[in-house]
Amino acid sequence: MHTKVLVFGLVLLMQVCVPLSAQTLAPDQPDSPGILRSLVQKAREAKAKVQDFGKTAVGFFGAYYEDHIQPVTNSYAEWASNVRSSMWDKIQTSIDSYMPSEATNATDSY
Repeated sequence: MHTKVLVFGLVLLMQVCVPLSAQTLAPDQPDSPGILRSLVQKAREAKAKVQDFGKTAVGFFGAYYEDHIQPVTNSYAEWASNVRSSMWDKIQTSIDSYMPSEATNATDSY
């Protein structure tokens, strides 16, 4: 007999408590400025890490360029400069041979 009364009481208690729990207010929203501040701080930390990595990477790649790439490219750059100079000399010589700087007779001079 006591069991039936106990089960009946629990069922009534559940019927009363379920609507009351549905009417409770939603939990307060977290403090937005605090979240924003923490996000800004994390963004600053990430930016600092990226900048430090960038400085390290630039130093590494700069040293690699000076040690491995620049010696190879210098010879090609020097070769290209010599080719350009020799071609320019040939062009100048050709122009000078087609356009004599001195007039051949009195009617050609101005």
